[in-house]
Amino acid sequence: MFGISPIAITFCGYLLLMVLVGFIAWHYTRDFNDYVLGGRKLGGLVTALSVGASDMSGWLLMGLPGAVFLSGISESWLAIGLCCGSFVNWKIVAARLRVYTERCKNALTLPDYLSHRFDDDERVLSIICAVVILIFFTIYSASGMVAGARLFESTFNLDYSTSLWLGAAATILYVFVGGFLAVSWTDTIQAAMMCVALVATPLVVMNELGGLSVTLDQVQVIDASMLDMFKGQTVIGIASLIAWGLGYFGQPHLLVRFMATKSIKVIPTACRTSIIWMVFCLAGAVSVGFFGCAYFAEHIESGASVTQNPELVFIVLTQALFNPWIAGLLMSAILAAVMSTLSCQLLVCSSTLTEDFYRAFFRPNAKTRELIWFGRLMVLLVSLIAIFMAMDPDSKVLGLVSYAWAGFGASFGPVIILSLWWKRMTKRGALAGMITGAVTVIVWNTFGWFGLYEIIPGFVFATIAIIAFSLTGPKPSQAMIDIFREVDQAVKTGNDLSASN
Repeated sequence: MFGISPIAITFCGYLLLMVLVGFIAWHYTRDFNDYVLGGRKLGGLVTALSVGASDMSGWLLMGLPGAVFLSGISESWLAIGLCCGSFVNWKIVAARLRVYTERCKNALTLPDYLSHRFDDDERVLSIICAVVILIFFTIYSASGMVAGARLFESTFNLDYSTSLWLGAAATILYVFVGGFLAVSWTDTIQAAMMCVALVATPLVVMNELGGLSVTLDQVQVIDASMLDMFKGQTVIGIASLIAWGLGYFGQPHLLVRFMATKSIKVIPTACRTSIIWMVFCLAGAVSVGFFGCAYFAEHIESGASVTQNPELVFIVLTQALFNPWIAGLLMSAILAAVMSTLSCQLLVCSSTLTEDFYRAFFRPNAKTRELIWFGRLMVLLVSLIAIFMAMDPDSKVLGLVSYAWAGFGASFGPVIILSLWWKRMTKRGALAGMITGAVTVIVWNTFGWFGLYEIIPGFVFATIAIIAFSLTGPKPSQAMIDIFREVDQAVKTGNDLSASN
């Protein structure tokens, strides 16, 4: 079907390696805690690169370069916002969430954490939280399916439907088998591949065109405004791009990495590693789209497909500039980006359905083997729904990511931050914040008021709702305040707490 080619061989080799890692992880998966959280044993390097790879999905190598290809470096405001948001997330959320989730009866998921954090015996918070996760992650997962389909479609000249199923199957297999450990280990490999690909490609493009100054001159000849950071931007436009950074505080697939670290002592080093990796990758992605303008101005025939769909700029550049074997490795980086994020999303959905619905309401005494296999079945279920949503060949990766990113950022971001830092917050406040954030994003996205990215009003209104409902309702119990103080002291002294409570 594919034909024997260097690119096909490279792709198959990469996929086999990822599946092999999944089976190795299966050997180390002894209970449900291992399957959904890796037993809280992730070291600093794996945590850092896993966070990065889970964050930067197919949009990093497709959506962002495509946006820069169309509009120039004015789109890099988005990259600036992401770097700032990620750094602050590491600083104010990572350590506290790691300690708090362990102190809250060793919570394995965000819904579980919020239920225990606010003494929600009725598990209303858990249900609402799980519903939000399933809605927006299904959309987010669909974006990964689209990116994977585009890759197989362009590389092997397959039809979109066949490409969609092949790309999805590659990820589903190793998540199904290996769970959290497989996802985290493969993320480390995939993060390295993504960084190398995004650094190497713009350097080769510049060399092909005669150097940096020549390349910049050519871009200026094509459209001088491509060099303008404020091209076509308004205050609202720039604010909307920078506001992507707000999304980090509420992304379940990233927050779960903080929960899984073996100790808060590894977090400072992991933070530095993750941010350095992120800067290189985002700079590379912006450069790919920017330099691609100059390259395809000289090579019009090879750039025909990019003109029709700018999100293909990285794929077409690698095919045009590199030896087929090297091109296969570089394009595997797109598959790596897709698989790393999609696998995390599928696993979070699976763990939510298993831990917060199945075990909480139907099988509280279910044994480990039953929970693991139910979780695996949920991976398949969510995957099929996401594939169905991705069936439209006109779907755009960045558009799907944008909606889901805002949904999580507004629904969970203010709730997570205030739950970690404000002892006066209550269950009513958390519930009001989640619902307000989610509804605001859905409504604002539907009507598109002022051209403002929906995460901004969603985040603001959710924060106001949390504060208002917390202050007007019953005060937190003394037990909640005592736990808050224990966590605060543990983080300040750098001493992890025991999960025995």
